[in-house]
Amino acid sequence: MNKPNTILVVDDDPSIVDLLRDFLENEHFHVITACDAEQAWQAFEQQPIDCMVLDIMMPGQNGFELCRQIRAKSNVPILFLSARSDDVDKIRGLTLGGDDYIVKSASPGEIVARVKAVLRRSASHQSRSDTELDYGRIKINATTREVLVDGKVVTLTPREYELLLLFAEHPRQVFSYEQLLDRFWEGVGDKHTIRVHLSRLREKIEANPNEPHYLVNVWGIGYRFEGGRV
Repeated sequence: MNKPNTILVVDDDPSIVDLLRDFLENEHFHVITACDAEQAWQAFEQQPIDCMVLDIMMPGQNGFELCRQIRAKSNVPILFLSARSDDVDKIRGLTLGGDDYIVKSASPGEIVARVKAVLRRSASHQSRSDTELDYGRIKINATTREVLVDGKVVTLTPREYELLLLFAEHPRQVFSYEQLLDRFWEGVGDKHTIRVHLSRLREKIEANPNEPHYLVNVWGIGYRFEGGRV
């Protein structure tokens, strides 16, 4: 039997923690819980974590600050959980390296589905047979999930890596906003969500993010990846 994925649920509301734990365990996940950032960091340091469901507003260090701390060491998928639905928090969370943003009014079943989606995408990319994509300045090793730009390793979040790999595997193919939302966000989100992720990705791979060479806009439709394989 395969070892279950370990999910770290971080929230200062015990009722939310208990509810999510019950739903996740019912889907055969191994669940670890923490009520604040300090406990979450200790759990993260002590054992491998496959995915985090992270509340933003907590006493002491908030979820944004913890995400920044974790991103300095790991690309573990992080799904932000917030009582607020405004774009400001959503954009900030995604910019810091979050892989998804879920409003607490969402049903536990929807949250579990989003956890499964990010784990499924991660597993599918780990099993690819085409191990290296070479586009000159950019090289992607799909086995090690390592990305080099101008010979230097760049750190990408799981979602950024998944987006880059999709585009690089389908050069010149246009992906609409709707296709990207369906593939990476289960159809939940908007154009702002995609723009934030693509903007952050451009900052890491483009020589001039304001005049992108690889990830280019197709006005009114979406994006495509320019360049030929070496």
